[in-house]
Amino acid sequence: MSRPNPLEGLPNPEALYESWWPIIIAFAIGIGYALRQYMRGARCMTDLKLTGKVAIITGGTKGIGKWTALDMAKRGARIYICGKDKEEGEKCIEEMRTTAKNESIFFIPCDLRSFKAVREFVEAFKKKETTLHYLIHNAAVMMCPREVTEDNFESQFQVNFLSPFLMTHLLLDILKSSKPSRIINLVAPAYSLGEIKWDDINLEKDYTTSAGFGQSKLALVLFGINLAVRLEKEGVSVHQVLPGIAKTKIYRHMPFQQNGFVAMSFGPITWFLMKTADDGAQTVLYATLSELAGKTTGFLYKECAITEYDDKVKNEDLQKKLWSEALKMTNIKEFGVIE
Repeated sequence: MSRPNPLEGLPNPEALYESWWPIIIAFAIGIGYALRQYMRGARCMTDLKLTGKVAIITGGTKGIGKWTALDMAKRGARIYICGKDKEEGEKCIEEMRTTAKNESIFFIPCDLRSFKAVREFVEAFKKKETTLHYLIHNAAVMMCPREVTEDNFESQFQVNFLSPFLMTHLLLDILKSSKPSRIINLVAPAYSLGEIKWDDINLEKDYTTSAGFGQSKLALVLFGINLAVRLEKEGVSVHQVLPGIAKTKIYRHMPFQQNGFVAMSFGPITWFLMKTADDGAQTVLYATLSELAGKTTGFLYKECAITEYDDKVKNEDLQKKLWSEALKMTNIKEFGVIE
């Protein structure tokens, strides 16, 4: 009796290679790879060394901030990162020191939901350093449930705008004395949809997570544009960055992340369509390190290139009104002047 053929019923390998299928499969893989690379965005290609330079990166323990800090540390900079969790921060800098082969990476706790914490962070930093070349406002919260801070502000508005405003004020003297220096704000496309609710800045009447986020990012962009004008002749460049949609924890409050099954189901799709945190850091690095950005000020960067602001933020009256109100909210008499 003849033995059964184990290959019986399977496609004929020779016939397969005589067909169009290998070409179709290879073409599909190639297209998929090319699309994935396109979604990752542009890369910052500068080989600039940062020996002797000092940088502060808020929210530098994870995501885009961590990758920005790591890249700059590899270039030789002294890096100060801040975050809410001290234990997480200390663990993070130990990992980064090993990876970057740079011992000059430090963590100072700072919860941006507290003006007191911001002032304490700056005080601690100034005890360690007399120069500051890069201030990168990376930390942010996005579309989170409504929360009022200890300073009585809606949390997104304080974390994403008021605390960066206050921190910049407190560090402006040292930034000026370290010129040329740069201030980088990480913003989001939602700024163009935002609206400043002057009569309800804490959104007590009608809070939605998107309204809170849009208002906070609009305020940050308006601040950055106004600040650039004010510092144009001071040797301090101010730029704003759209890093793109990167897979980081900032999206933890989004609906597709709230349900474990849904998050798992959409995992492959989000991986394919979203940037990695490293990819998201590239335009931040370009605005921070490129020669062009150092010679100019007030620009908005996307994919390592200058892009246009939405027309709504070009309103100078709106910029000035926000500036005036922010001074009152943070109890500052004269911006950049430490009493």
